Amino acid sequence: MDLIVELYGKSDASAFGIEINHFRQVLESIVYRYGSTNRSHFLQSLKIEDLALAQGCALGNQAAWERFAARYGGRLQTMALSITREESSARDLAGSVYADLFGSRKLLSYSGRGSLEGWLRAVMTREHVDRLRASRRLTNLDSEVELRAVSERYSADERLAAAVDAALCILKSDERFLLASYYLDGRTLAEIGRAVQVHESTVSRRMEKLVVRLRKQTIRELQRLGVTGSAAEEMLGSDVRDIEVDVGRRLMQAPTSGSGARE
Repeated sequence: MDLIVELYGKSDASAFGIEINHFRQVLESIVYRYGSTNRSHFLQSLKIEDLALAQGCALGNQAAWERFAARYGGRLQTMALSITREESSARDLAGSVYADLFGSRKLLSYSGRGSLEGWLRAVMTREHVDRLRASRRLTNLDSEVELRAVSERYSADERLAAAVDAALCILKSDERFLLASYYLDGRTLAEIGRAVQVHESTVSRRMEKLVVRLRKQTIRELQRLGVTGSAAEEMLGSDVRDIEVDVGRRLMQAPTSGSGARE
């Protein structure tokens, strides 16, 4: 079966009045824009349901907007509060962003490479920072510090994605195998142990050391991107579902067989 036809069925795009030809054009444009050495893996890595919903909303489909409101109406307020740290400002920010998106085609810029929720958070962050800049004009050091702190905290998705991606990129093939087997394939430690011919306790120790090392490497990568140590620790406390990095795609970029030496 044509992969795009398969993805079209999974996306529920037809419920939003999106025809297969339009859906195909959208996906092909995303592939062209961002490029990929493996077209199939790239397409399968997209948040396809989020992408179809965003397209439907941008095209003015009522069913799409109803689903968007049901799914993200409350979340927008929560995200806005985490950005502004103040109730009335959060309500104003969430309402403003929703009103700005409704009836416009701005959601067409969402590519599906990360979660729609993460994209919405980034949109609200930029709006909040722009408002601060416009209202305060950076006339004193406190304003500059606050703006810098807001920008640093809430560009977390982009920076954390880049840092995690860089940390995963330097893994050895046997380390990729362990992570892919446990977190992607859902294998038990015992099953992984049999695959690499070591005891499950050895696999457990390796996994523990690997996760600790990955965390340290991710913090180093964040600091290389200009994030302070304390901010890096805060960013690593984010819900992993909100991190806009395709761990699966990165892990599949190297062989996951013939892994490391026995202990």
